[in-house]
Amino acid sequence: MVLPALCQTAFAVLRQIEPILVLEQLGSTLFDTALQMVVRDRCVNATYPDTHLSREDSQQKAMTDFYMTYSLIIQLTPILPALLLARLSDRGWRRMPIVVPLSGYLLSRLALLLVVLLQLPLEVMFGAAVVFGLSGGFSAYWPGVMTLASLSSTNTDRSQMMMRVELLYGMAGLVGSLASGHLFLLYTSTLGNGTILLIVSTLLHLLSLIFSIVLLQVKQLPSQVPVDEDCQVFSQASSDVPVATPARINRVNLALLFAAAVLYSAAVGGAIEILGAFVMKEPLSWSATQVGYGNAAGCMIFLTSFLGVFVFRRCVSDVMLILIGMVSFASGIFFMSFVTETYMFYLARSLNLFALIPMPTIRSLLSQQVPASSCGTTLTSLQLSLKFAGLAYIPAFTKIYQGTLGWFPGFVFTLSSIITVLGMIPISIVGCRSPQRRHYERIQGD
Repeated sequence: MVLPALCQTAFAVLRQIEPILVLEQLGSTLFDTALQMVVRDRCVNATYPDTHLSREDSQQKAMTDFYMTYSLIIQLTPILPALLLARLSDRGWRRMPIVVPLSGYLLSRLALLLVVLLQLPLEVMFGAAVVFGLSGGFSAYWPGVMTLASLSSTNTDRSQMMMRVELLYGMAGLVGSLASGHLFLLYTSTLGNGTILLIVSTLLHLLSLIFSIVLLQVKQLPSQVPVDEDCQVFSQASSDVPVATPARINRVNLALLFAAAVLYSAAVGGAIEILGAFVMKEPLSWSATQVGYGNAAGCMIFLTSFLGVFVFRRCVSDVMLILIGMVSFASGIFFMSFVTETYMFYLARSLNLFALIPMPTIRSLLSQQVPASSCGTTLTSLQLSLKFAGLAYIPAFTKIYQGTLGWFPGFVFTLSSIITVLGMIPISIVGCRSPQRRHYERIQGD
């Protein structure tokens, strides 16, 4: 009696979205470390005859040029496929935003494995990025995950379900990152460094795809209305404060929140774009194991940001939550400008504890500035704005970093900190205009 019951319970768990989420994130974190190391090794002999760059600076230029092109492809190609998959999901094809992106994940991971095994040119990964983007990528996959999670929960336990899904995502990333560097160093007489890591990553994505096709169950509880997934991330912030849906659009607050979101996204995206190459150069010169640990530190920020929301949400407003997150990122990334030792890197990252709070909370605030019928359009417009902003800040940060390698390689991080401070200005203005602020003042006065 006990064994059949356990088997039935295990089968029921495997039919939920959580196992797929964990497998995908484990595979992705292994891939991220592998890609970083493969790019470094392939760029080690890069030369630029028309310049006077040193060998290390030439390597840095080659690495950042690769990541600039790769990131731009990843940013732009998923836009239309993600919108199409979202439309199909709304029409009842709930698994499509899960299955199709996971196919793209698998093909891109397989491409890097072939690049390593067959010694193919690194530029093959640009084609892999196009395939990944045309499958919808993360832009389609994550909303699909959050939609299924919301459908399988009741109104009362939906926030707990969202938190559980997102915490699993962060924990899987942490475990995968910690293991990735060690797996990269495993090799045999026929398989070089990184091959075993990529095989494991590809198998994890294959398993997640099989689970999504064969086992994943779309379960919608009675009387449940799917919510917009963009409103769900960190949506627990200030949940005790009653928020009335406005009858018309608050255009001033909308513009201010858009400005803050674009500035903060540019600051974070530009800095992270460079960070992977920065830790590979002297004086850090990280190994694969250290790269994995560094990526794990980034995943820890995911968890600490959740804890920050959980702790602060009952005593501060959404605007203050955003400012706390922005100050956290600005201080940490400014300190990163002067990092010369590995321990200093971790000190800088420790200041970024709440850096992931602002963007989801801005989305939550945006949804409060428009009628419910316009929420989806508003959030989609924001997402498109952030995508197109990447066309400017990714090349800009890359070229600035390359131009300052000789005298201050950390200048881009200082610039990122300054842009974050500029992003705090429109948020502060929203706080002064917000009725929620007056609500808190009344509570404190009582």
